[in-house]
Amino acid sequence: MRPPARRRTGAPHTAAAVAAALLLAVVTALWSGQPSRAAGEAAAVEPLGAPFLPSPDPLRVTIASMVAVSMTVEKNVTVRLSDGTTRITNQYTFTKLKIRSHMNVTQRAAGHTVTIDVPGEGSLGGYDRAGRPETTTMWGTISNVCVRVLVRICGVQGLLDFFGSLIPLTAGAEDFVGDVYAIRTVDDHAALDSTDNPVHLPGTITVTTP
Repeated sequence: MRPPARRRTGAPHTAAAVAAALLLAVVTALWSGQPSRAAGEAAAVEPLGAPFLPSPDPLRVTIASMVAVSMTVEKNVTVRLSDGTTRITNQYTFTKLKIRSHMNVTQRAAGHTVTIDVPGEGSLGGYDRAGRPETTTMWGTISNVCVRVLVRICGVQGLLDFFGSLIPLTAGAEDFVGDVYAIRTVDDHAALDSTDNPVHLPGTITVTTP
């Protein structure tokens, strides 16, 4: 018997469409599974301060080059996932995060793989139209990021040891690798009637199924 053919769909999208897909990738398993005792026990855990629960299948995020004013790390943060389980992980907060080159986001879950590929520049919260900073928060584990201060320094723990709890990224960073449950970008200064979109990821979306 021949193995089932793989089906692949993909097309360029506008920045807004790609941003929407990123959110959909995060919440793929929102309604998966049945209520369980674990879900009841985890009810008191804050779901990332957002009106959704992230998938238990994290996003693999890689960024070749990026720039931000700063990155701070809060360790041992408990988050609740869509299958009712909880994870103790890290919370990373970036200010004015912009992509200089090649961001790739891949999630393998529920029998399919979603890939968002941004080959050039993009934004996960840079400046709004009034020039005010936007904030990006990631929940998960960043296994690597490199900055150059006289010499090249890599590894999140090495950066923390070197800079303390606040890591300046104004000169740029490279080789970002992380497994992230959720990404949230907000304009902390936006008016109620603002339509600014803090996420701009011009690239392609590919969905692959067995």
